Amino acid sequence: MRLKSTLEQWLTLYEIDRAGSIQAAATALNKSHTTLIYAVKKLESQLAVALVEVQGRRAVLTEDGKSLLRRATAMLEQARELEDISEQLAKGFESEITIAVDHLCDLAWLYKPMAEFVAQNSTTSIQIVETSLSKTTDMVVNELADVAIVNLPITNYPAEAFGVTSMVPVVASYHSLASKPNLCLADMSTVTQIVIRDLGREIHQSDKQDVGWLKSRQRITVDNFDHAFRAVEQGVGYCRLPEHVVQSRKNDSVVVLKVENAEQYQVPLHLTLPKGAKTGPAAKTFYDILLRSARSRR
Repeated sequence: MRLKSTLEQWLTLYEIDRAGSIQAAATALNKSHTTLIYAVKKLESQLAVALVEVQGRRAVLTEDGKSLLRRATAMLEQARELEDISEQLAKGFESEITIAVDHLCDLAWLYKPMAEFVAQNSTTSIQIVETSLSKTTDMVVNELADVAIVNLPITNYPAEAFGVTSMVPVVASYHSLASKPNLCLADMSTVTQIVIRDLGREIHQSDKQDVGWLKSRQRITVDNFDHAFRAVEQGVGYCRLPEHVVQSRKNDSVVVLKVENAEQYQVPLHLTLPKGAKTGPAAKTFYDILLRSARSRR
């Protein structure tokens, strides 16, 4: 099907409506006044509809012109987006990147910079993969991620400081530990402990990584901190959770314990580029935004 009108004609109509006169629109488009008048007259002839009328010194759209332009505006925006995408593709921007995020990371540190990235890049989709322990290492050394937020730097992979997560012990507010003064680790050993599973792929028992104090006589193992928090709320046991997770819930149903010599510990987080020099421009751009945001938090 052959179209009667062109994007250029609708852009001319859009600029006339925005500028309020044909002369101002001609200046904005870097065209002559005569060229724009001809373009409008030709479009009106092609559509058999009056689009523009002169009122004093102003050129205004007719009601039909306004109605048609409202529909054409979306088409113009899509055309601009196509050109932006084409420009990004021409620069070699990846169609998709994978971000590995250690489960200890405060996700606000990830998603706020991501909002800045997607505002600049409408081409690249993003896969987020949550990792922990051996899976964190796996995503880096096997180059399964383009950008990785890891805890301890991984051997032979340069890393930049990204933040620090504090881990605190919590229980339900009605749990027996919550009302017990002068807690020590011996008290904790008699209570069920909720721990997070190593998310590594096909891990043999001998290869599993454990972190922290794990001497409770009974453990409940879950996949993530959300499950752990829910288990704590229900009085299943105690768990060490990232302080930012506890604070974000603002939930009176759980309390932070004061344990002698073990009130909290801190885990540093780092940024790394698993693919090194093979990192694509989109991933590198996102990495730079993440790093800049991390430095602004210090």
